[in-house]
Amino acid sequence: MAIMIKKRDGHYEPLSVEKTKKMIAFACLGLESCDPIELEMDSKLQFVDGMSTKEIQKILVQTAIEKVIQKVDDGYGNMVNRMNQDWQFVAARLFLFDLYKEAAIQRKYKAFGYGNFPALVKKLVESKRYADFFLTQYTEEELEELGDYIKPKRDYLFNYEGIKLLADRYLVKGYDKEVYELPQERFMAIAMHLALIEGDRKVEFAKKFYDLMSELKMTTATPTLANAGTPFHQLSSCFISGVDDNLWSIYDVNSKFSRVSKHGGALGIYMGKVRALNSDIRGYKNSSGGVIPWVRLYNDTAVAVDQLGKRKGGATVTLDIWHKDFYEFVELRTNNGDDRRKAHDIFPAIAIPDIFMERLLARENFSLFDPHEVQQVMGFNLEDFYDEDENNKAFTEHYLLCENNPDLHPIQVSALDMMKKIMRSAVETGTPFIFFRDTANRANPNKHAGMIYASNLCHEIAQNVGFTNLSEEVINPDGSITTKTVTGDMVTCNLNSINLGRITDEELEANVALQIRMLDNVISINQFPVPEAKMTSEKYRAIGLGTSGYHHYLVRHQIQWESEEHIETADKLFENIAYYAIKASMELAKEKGAYPAFKGSEWETGAYFERRGYTSERWQQLRKDVAKYGMRNGYLMAIAPTGSTSNIANTTAGIDPIFKKFFIEEKKGSFTPKTAPDLDNSTFWLYREAHTIDQQWSIRACGVRQRHIDQAQSFNLYITPQVKAKEILNLYIEAYKQGIKTIYYIRNQSLEMDECTSCSS
Repeated sequence: MAIMIKKRDGHYEPLSVEKTKKMIAFACLGLESCDPIELEMDSKLQFVDGMSTKEIQKILVQTAIEKVIQKVDDGYGNMVNRMNQDWQFVAARLFLFDLYKEAAIQRKYKAFGYGNFPALVKKLVESKRYADFFLTQYTEEELEELGDYIKPKRDYLFNYEGIKLLADRYLVKGYDKEVYELPQERFMAIAMHLALIEGDRKVEFAKKFYDLMSELKMTTATPTLANAGTPFHQLSSCFISGVDDNLWSIYDVNSKFSRVSKHGGALGIYMGKVRALNSDIRGYKNSSGGVIPWVRLYNDTAVAVDQLGKRKGGATVTLDIWHKDFYEFVELRTNNGDDRRKAHDIFPAIAIPDIFMERLLARENFSLFDPHEVQQVMGFNLEDFYDEDENNKAFTEHYLLCENNPDLHPIQVSALDMMKKIMRSAVETGTPFIFFRDTANRANPNKHAGMIYASNLCHEIAQNVGFTNLSEEVINPDGSITTKTVTGDMVTCNLNSINLGRITDEELEANVALQIRMLDNVISINQFPVPEAKMTSEKYRAIGLGTSGYHHYLVRHQIQWESEEHIETADKLFENIAYYAIKASMELAKEKGAYPAFKGSEWETGAYFERRGYTSERWQQLRKDVAKYGMRNGYLMAIAPTGSTSNIANTTAGIDPIFKKFFIEEKKGSFTPKTAPDLDNSTFWLYREAHTIDQQWSIRACGVRQRHIDQAQSFNLYITPQVKAKEILNLYIEAYKQGIKTIYYIRNQSLEMDECTSCSS
């Protein structure tokens, strides 16, 4: 009697071993190191009556995964790991075949692979999984044309980790997780959405955007990847807001945080204006509980307002190092002390001015102040100043005025002792993040319009931050209440990344130009969760073009991380990226107009170019063009971490070196092999692992890149448990000297770090 196999649509049919053999052979096609017979034998398929085709598929996928990294005898009796990354692509194809079959059943078509794209669009619009603009803004003919343009074979660019991540998190599915959308359709839907405002050229640009994404030559921000084309399309990764020293502002920011978190964004919160512990309230002495209770409020919101149950909300809170609450704040996430004064789900960041680093280097004392007392006694807000240059050191001057005023009550402490506190917390928790505030503000191209007080959760954003306050509440005759506010800048992070590991140098200019256009379009079509975010976005039209695949790029070009060649390459590469990005934004300004706050900016005056020493002929011409035509975007470049999306694109994350050449990652009971991209005998020794690299080389490279990046970089430092405190101190000092604006995690080899998926563009 024949063995009966249960098909995906529920019916049974006799087992066809030949079908299984053909599928395995197809999965191994073109991958010479992967023998289909070997996979067939090692899978140990035991066909039993009633077995489902899905079960067969699952066994084959798992077997292929297990073959990526195997224990083998080295010929001397030692068991060693052998790696063959091609099996990742076999597993990916087998997984894809499963997706294809599920989609075919749900969409009711017979073909293997992709079905009718216009039919899918109509179906998902009707079920409210797609937004209706696909049908109102695109004609039937245009849908047909774009459907025909989809390239299914590009699915074979994914490795197993990438396709599984894309399928699990980002493909648009039914409300019961039914598979409808396939990978190339996700890319096309995003492209069509971002091209909407291109008018008669929307189909042309949709094709161009699709090509960039589907060839894995770029990565989009996580919210864009997940939400583009859907009825609620919040496409931004992060937001930054300032808290003023009053209850209304504190709770207003909490409300904003909840709305941002609800829709998948993370929030950077600046709290440097909030009065310190034991400050007075309305003249009553020792009344204030300081910043910690309010940080705990934001912590509770992060836990309570999660992102559809997938993950808790994410927020970083920034405090100035001169704030009296520094010592409690810097240990927010540590396990020592009173847990009622902790906030384990908030990521603390410290804003550090030049004068602190100067006193640290000189081993001198530093003064901590209550910002409320400073305002009351001195008549100014110390946090509102920064040091521009040697001839204009406004923060230092006002700080010294405070130190010399006998009516203030500062705490005098050793700068070195404060740095030790930072380092102890960093070794234990990876935080606090570091924001060199004077460095960031000196390089701010829009200092005429505001000031940078803090960064976002992943610390790659450096834009003007403001403070919103209540103006009045009016009771209207109809019983409604109108609330009027004095509105400050609320930063929005709109992110994409160039996949340096997948493009050639010759493709770079065109890639950058298209991505600048894509990001600018995000601003125009975005659904903002908070009105202030929309206002600020339209004021600056700020974007953050970054890079992924940096280590991958170096390896492809046979460049050692710890080498002068690396430093020279970084300088040349990022100067070219900067040039192409600025040129692209200028060309967009010609076409669509400059951002509203352009007048008076360093883009217009030319100070931006002078500050960075751009004196060559091409730069001088670009400077003239910018002055004449303007810039479409007030902020252009920011290097995000790209953790998850770089996995989809099969490249290395952000600007980080690889964690390990190859290893098995275990999450929620499943095992996923991870290998460095294009790992083989020729690249093996070029991939230095992060914790084995002399971090001074990473700092030098970061400093060289920073000259060309108008915002910041999500820059990690990697340490081992054996590293000495003096060595860690020297890393912080060198980072400051090299002009680095921010430091993200201190990644201790013994710690696991939470990643911000929102900024993983």
